[in-house]
Amino acid sequence: MIFRSKGINYSGRSAIDVVRDLERHDKDYRYCGGPIRRYLTWSLDQLSSRVPPRDLDLSERLEDETLALGYLFLLDEYGVGEVMVSTKQGD
Repeated sequence: MIFRSKGINYSGRSAIDVVRDLERHDKDYRYCGGPIRRYLTWSLDQLSSRVPPRDLDLSERLEDETLALGYLFLLDEYGVGEVMVSTKQGD
């Protein structure tokens, strides 16, 4: 999977890998390597002025991979980045 934002390609075998790549490159985030939900919550909070509140909630019932994929598609939908290549899980 490849996600492009601000002229930079972030890639990984899974959505979590891509989100971790985004996390590593985010100079404003101080807790790199912590729980993925912590980064997603922080990142979505940064977007709160651009994204409706209903899209900012992280369901406790969803697995991390599903949340990471939804996060990337949300960023794509609101013009923050672009999902460029998506492969089936396990490919």
